[in-house]
Amino acid sequence: MVENEYEEGLVVGIDASRNRSGGAKAHLIGILAESEPKEYGIKQIHVWSYKSLLDAIPDQTWLVKHSPAELEGSLLRQLWWQRFTFPGELEQAGCDIVLNTDAGTISNCRPAITMSRDMLSYEPGEIERFGFSKARLRLILLRYAQNRSLRQADGTIFLTQYASKIIQRSCGMLSRIAHIPHGVGVNFKDIQPIRTWPKENERAIECLYVSNAALYKHQWIVVRAMAELRRRGFNIQLTLVGGGSGRAQRLLDAQIASSDPSHTFVRQMPFVPQNELPNYLANTDIFVFASSCENMPNTLVEAMSVGLPIACSDRGPMPEVLIDGGVYFNPEDVDSVVQAVEEIINDPELRCNIGRRAKVLSEQYSWSRCGQETWNFIVDTHKSITA
Repeated sequence: MVENEYEEGLVVGIDASRNRSGGAKAHLIGILAESEPKEYGIKQIHVWSYKSLLDAIPDQTWLVKHSPAELEGSLLRQLWWQRFTFPGELEQAGCDIVLNTDAGTISNCRPAITMSRDMLSYEPGEIERFGFSKARLRLILLRYAQNRSLRQADGTIFLTQYASKIIQRSCGMLSRIAHIPHGVGVNFKDIQPIRTWPKENERAIECLYVSNAALYKHQWIVVRAMAELRRRGFNIQLTLVGGGSGRAQRLLDAQIASSDPSHTFVRQMPFVPQNELPNYLANTDIFVFASSCENMPNTLVEAMSVGLPIACSDRGPMPEVLIDGGVYFNPEDVDSVVQAVEEIINDPELRCNIGRRAKVLSEQYSWSRCGQETWNFIVDTHKSITA
């Protein structure tokens, strides 16, 4: 492509057909709503996804939305469309390069940049939690598919340095990569905690953990820790937001039945839309994050942006993100969780310092910054492969 074509700008296609998780949806909406691709050499963007996600993206003069009927159907129909129909639609739209927002893509479209946002099939030890099951087989197949798409891509976006290191141990060293973490919306940054720290016996200390129940999220461990803290005399309550199913939910239900049979201090809420989460965070005293496997811990960053004191898992990319803005624990050790939360309760100066530090650290996570780095990487990658 000659230089004056770059002055006119690229046409970028985005395959968002697999953006089903909250983080994936927030990412797409964020970079398209809070950045201006034309400033970075992109004249038009075409997005393919299902209708409800496209409806959540603000209209822009440079944005074209595509909602194929296949993306409202079964997973098999979605994969068939991605493999056999999508390439023709990209060509018809005149796209110069495609951004795959999920590394599990089976598309062979080139040139392409692929995002890696899944860690469960890569994290050492996590896959063993699933035993000999269909879920474990699915993760193995997913890792194979992701490795294939990452190796084929002309460029790869990782969300954290940690994820980049672990995944490249499996797929091999990739030649062109960028580390572009997600952002956090202004609706979280503008929230101020409603509650002041409770005086003795004034009210319960409110703890919040936002995540669906999953084997690597360890909600039942957190429930046991809260029960121990109450045994030690702390008036503490736990709200779990995100719902759940399967074995992890059964483990959680059993632990609640054992530790809090009368539902005195544990409350589990179903999935809550992201625009409602700031209200929960504003009414929280301590945020707890007990996951042992993350690519980019979005709910952690959201809590950081509110300035809450955080008790956090010491696994995965969490220390990379939270740094010195929280108190860490082993998410599989009840005593470790108890110690971290108790330290926050007993030390007012610590609570204040880590809350302030977490908020400062969160300022680097914005959708405008994420969009800027993404568009620049796309344009630079296209230049390098067509020079």
